Amino acid sequence: MLMVNQLTEEQRLTKAVVSIMGNPKYTALSGVLMIGERGVTDDPSIPTACTDGRDEFYGREFVSKLNDAELRFLVLHEVYHKLFRHLTTWKHLYLQDAHLANVACDYVINLKIVDDNYEDGFATMTGELEKGCYDRQYVGLDTAQVYNLLRKDQPQGGGRSGGVGNPEDGDGTPESGSGSLPNGQEPFDAHDWDGAQEMTADEQRDLAREIDEAVRQGALVAGKMGSGGDRDLEALLEPQVDWREVLREFVQTTCTGSDYSTYRRPNRRYLSSGMYMPSGISEQVGELVVAIDTSGSIGQRELSAFLSEVKEICDTVHPDGVRLMYWDTCICRDEKYDVHELDGLVQSTKPEGGGGTDVTCVTDYIRDNNINAQAAIVLTDGHLYGGWGQWTMPVLWTITDNPNAKPDVGKAVNIKSRDM
Repeated sequence: MLMVNQLTEEQRLTKAVVSIMGNPKYTALSGVLMIGERGVTDDPSIPTACTDGRDEFYGREFVSKLNDAELRFLVLHEVYHKLFRHLTTWKHLYLQDAHLANVACDYVINLKIVDDNYEDGFATMTGELEKGCYDRQYVGLDTAQVYNLLRKDQPQGGGRSGGVGNPEDGDGTPESGSGSLPNGQEPFDAHDWDGAQEMTADEQRDLAREIDEAVRQGALVAGKMGSGGDRDLEALLEPQVDWREVLREFVQTTCTGSDYSTYRRPNRRYLSSGMYMPSGISEQVGELVVAIDTSGSIGQRELSAFLSEVKEICDTVHPDGVRLMYWDTCICRDEKYDVHELDGLVQSTKPEGGGGTDVTCVTDYIRDNNINAQAAIVLTDGHLYGGWGQWTMPVLWTITDNPNAKPDVGKAVNIKSRDM
């Protein structure tokens, strides 16, 4: 039997991958493990490990210091970055603060791997990995929630606006400048954010589809779906409804009174007889509020597709007008379009977000400005401060790339941005 030190680092890496694929609890990841390139490198710019969301590279010297369980942990760590699309989904966090974005991603992943392997020790965060990012206070939180908590604890200034993480470095390593984490914790790998952004939009969508299909096939082989399997994987593979149909049904329903009958605009036909009845389909309705989260990861292409769909629906329903509001922790811009100006709606461009996401600024703005809206549509990634707000009208949440977001008010539809 060969001893560990008789194997080359390349052989040990291959052994770790094969071992993971052979473990029943990771069968669903088998296909993802086959996506992209993977190798050992002597590149001094990769002293530990690095991924751009597709390819993985491991520093030779670092691999040599890890035992088998630790190396399996490191491989799983890089694969989960790929599976969860961290380097594309959280680009907006990286642009704000590269280092804290890396740290937040690592907290989420490391907690998952530790919990999955607590009983059998198949993959362990020990030895050279021990000082990685791990804190039980973040259990159950997603990357954006962890990031927001970390950012609140940092001194003023950071990222592009003050020195925590230099985007030009691309790897968000501690040397790029950041407040220290508890107990000297730091990411034990590098995240090639810039490399991830070099992929074209088509390449990113193709990669996302390849990962989805790999997980789907792996889950079917493992027999995990619907039988107590990995909830993170199940969330990724939830059946997707057509968001356009949900959007159209919501607007038509709320704006014709067939479900949410409104007494704000009475049917004039019955007024003379003293009857105060809601308007029917032929009656024009109030304004439609469309609130766009500027701090989210959605880009201009997705925004244009979304607004085009809203415009087509409005051409049929004929609201009094559309109020297009861009927001993060306050209203960044409020654009008004009457029924004859909806072509301009599609040309609207998203302003730069200022960080933070608090949807209560939208409901406060509507109230304070006496906006008589018939209904509201909110486009967001669902990572919110302060809850889902107090709405006095029907609201539809269109939530991008966050199947775990569950609004406690209104209706919701989850969208994969690559499908927009």
